[in-house]
Amino acid sequence: MFDFLNSRTFKIYVVPGAVFQSVMVGGGYGTGREIVEYFTSYGFLGGLYGLALAFVTLALVLSLTFEFARLFAVYDYRNFFKQLLGRGWILYEILIIISFLLVLAVLASAAGNILRDNFGLPYGVGLLVMLLVVGVLTFYGRDVIARVLTFWSFFLYAVFFTFFIIVFTYEWPLIAASFHSAQVLDGWWLSGLKYASYNVAAVPLLLYVARGFETREEAMQSGVIAAAIAIVPALLFQIAFFAAYPDILGQAIPVYWMMGKLGMGVLLVVYSVMLFGTFIETGAGLLQGINERIDAYLMEKRGNSLSGIAHALLAVFAIIVSAVLSIWGITNLIAQGYGTMAWGFLAVYVVPLLTIGLYRIAKSEKNENT
Repeated sequence: MFDFLNSRTFKIYVVPGAVFQSVMVGGGYGTGREIVEYFTSYGFLGGLYGLALAFVTLALVLSLTFEFARLFAVYDYRNFFKQLLGRGWILYEILIIISFLLVLAVLASAAGNILRDNFGLPYGVGLLVMLLVVGVLTFYGRDVIARVLTFWSFFLYAVFFTFFIIVFTYEWPLIAASFHSAQVLDGWWLSGLKYASYNVAAVPLLLYVARGFETREEAMQSGVIAAAIAIVPALLFQIAFFAAYPDILGQAIPVYWMMGKLGMGVLLVVYSVMLFGTFIETGAGLLQGINERIDAYLMEKRGNSLSGIAHALLAVFAIIVSAVLSIWGITNLIAQGYGTMAWGFLAVYVVPLLTIGLYRIAKSEKNENT
């Protein structure tokens, strides 16, 4: 078992997906709010159709991004977008910094709520713990962060599947009734596309996990696997939430609310610990992407990167700024902030990757074969 965890196969085909999933879950997915907002609210089948579209989009964008990064040896978002957009690379940086602070604000808001509601601790304690742990992780850098995110992903899967098994065992008649009603509300495809566009926006921040790819097949296959690892829990959430539909639509933290409603006391505590840890991992994973961009620039200009302490101080500053934004509230942040940013990332990342990026990848393959 330990041999496999240290193997190149594990690092190529599991670690990228686990890191992507950990970041994706913490940004709203783990609370269930993203799933309710973008899928459950469109009906049982409407949500499933939206998830199918989201999976295809995620798989395509992840695969092409990993291959583009491998092909041009660009493992930070600044150099990646210089290759993809030329001078227009700055557009992604503007969007990702705003988005980055928005995601951290969601994490800060949810972290404070979880510790306050479940453990009776002051709201600020959650922010303080998050600040300290993220600072430590960013101090140690990419290898430690990738390892921690990967193993936390296993814990996350264990908690989620326990929740799903309990819900499916005791509430299946309600879920089956929703399935037979076959409800599909208008706008599911647009919502699925918006969800995928927003979530893939973080991928260029995570290119440090793509350094090990040696062939096109490895990069492309890893992208599809990463999309599957990320979307399977979302699919199961969509199904499980119809055991409490339509009441669940108005809940700020739907999974937490549903566990309490169904009397899952012990699992609720474990889930709270898991989710709080995931918020920390997400913050650390995204901050590492920012650090990679800064370090690559400094290496070009002066031949050395930021110190571990500087990385940690940057993390502390970013979390303090996001804590101020978190006053807006998690539901508003996800519903309004995420949705607005999605269109920007579709324009400056997804569309250029599927056109310019795909053309350059195809051209490179043609040149290699001649």
